[in-house]
Amino acid sequence: MSEASTLDAKFVRKVEENQLRLRGSLRDTYDFIVCGSGSSGAVVARRLAENPAVSVLLIEAGGSDSVPEVEMAVAWPMNLGSTRDWGFTALPNPHLNGRAIPMSMGKVLGGGSSINVMLWARGHKTDWDYFAAEAADPAWSYDSVLAIYREIENWQGKPDPVRRGKNGLLYITPPTEPNPVAVAMLDAATELGIPVFDDQNGDMMEGPGGASYFNLRIRDGRRQSIFRSYTFPVMHQPNLTVLPGTMVTRVLIERGAAIGVECIVDGRGRRFLASQEVILSLGAIHTPKVLMQSGIGDSETLASLDIPLLQHLPGVGANFQDHIMVSSCIWEYPEPIAPHGNGGEASIFARSAPELDSPDIQLLQIQFPVPTPELAARHAIPAGSWGIFPALLRPHSVGRLRLTGAKPEDPILIDSQILSDPADLTALRRCVELAREVGNTKALRSFVKREVMPTALTSAAMDDFIRDGVTTIWHQSCTAKMGQDDMSVVDGRLKVYGVDRLRIADASVMPRIPLANTMAPSVIIGEQAARAIARERQL
Repeated sequence: MSEASTLDAKFVRKVEENQLRLRGSLRDTYDFIVCGSGSSGAVVARRLAENPAVSVLLIEAGGSDSVPEVEMAVAWPMNLGSTRDWGFTALPNPHLNGRAIPMSMGKVLGGGSSINVMLWARGHKTDWDYFAAEAADPAWSYDSVLAIYREIENWQGKPDPVRRGKNGLLYITPPTEPNPVAVAMLDAATELGIPVFDDQNGDMMEGPGGASYFNLRIRDGRRQSIFRSYTFPVMHQPNLTVLPGTMVTRVLIERGAAIGVECIVDGRGRRFLASQEVILSLGAIHTPKVLMQSGIGDSETLASLDIPLLQHLPGVGANFQDHIMVSSCIWEYPEPIAPHGNGGEASIFARSAPELDSPDIQLLQIQFPVPTPELAARHAIPAGSWGIFPALLRPHSVGRLRLTGAKPEDPILIDSQILSDPADLTALRRCVELAREVGNTKALRSFVKREVMPTALTSAAMDDFIRDGVTTIWHQSCTAKMGQDDMSVVDGRLKVYGVDRLRIADASVMPRIPLANTMAPSVIIGEQAARAIARERQL
């Protein structure tokens, strides 16, 4: 064993022993309670615990992330449908031929960053400037957020001192040995006149689109979750208690202020009090559920479920947005190539219409076929195949979460409304067309024995293919949005309107879904929450 490995093993033991002590003597009161250890909550907990005078309780419903399926990058599909997945399913959708599509979310230390595809995508300049406008707060602008990204990143690709950082907590790299199909996909982009960029998160995210390799949160074949980068390195400290296997069910509110939370621990109810603040980072499905079951939400909805109203906020659970993709356009290899890394390393961002000021569609290269059951039933799909996911990044369709009862075990229904706006189907048609153009270029010809699906279809058949092929990209968001209108739930500092000492820090606060996988923007949300708390409470 190397000296570095020995030191790592010693630190792991130190963390385990410390956390066993802390969990063995849980306190009734902590300064801050952070609910959820995902890509925002892990950040908030770390930043608060950096102050040794502050006590932090980080609560997570899921269990350990120390399992091969989480640790090894190539194993990420094995987490879907496992005990590390909440296993949500949206309601049957008439716009998807009546299909009820799965919506995975992380139920494990690290949340989504422990089960996702490990793509680091910052979002487009127009996203962040929109956030700033909605919040009336320049701290959310692209220039302000760019400074935070530079601070937290340890970028391994081509240097770009204007946009990329080198000394931060987060190891981020382009693919070290790209799959040959990924290389060829960028050549295909050039063949079609699409500009190719060195860095997906560089100046490409300030313009109309282009092609690039992904940024990855992978090091030596191992996942780099946000929890492992932010929280784990400070879990040897006496002021940070991480409590897995504990489900937050309600925020305790007295005299208009959050004073703590109710939880279920080992099947039993327990209360923890917060002397300063409660931060909800439970994700875009559970955060609104806990808010509503705590009496914060639409007054008529809560009254119909006999939940006493504490704060009327009709936007709680509304504005549901998600990225969707068609799973997928598939080509058969002449000779199969084994998948590696995260299974997909190249992408193209484009506009479905020339008048748009930013990309709204994306092509994601995938090294193995991932058809929906409906498409698999209609097509004989060889195991030796690769694909392109046509994805919609700027959906017009907006859904809603529907609470069914006041009890923790009462489910929340996901009325996604995917493709309810005809503009989304129009954009996806163009996206599928572009995917077929790319897949059938000369640059990719040596990797194509035949096009498996969709092939050339009539307009009606293509729409049917899309409706049967649509699935989520697991970017559920926007259900407790930041803003100033009547449907907003939090202000620019992420404080819940009308409830003191309660903040939200997760993807639910996004005013609209960004042109990005949601992990990196969620880290920014966590950083913004922690910095706002530190300023206001002079920590």
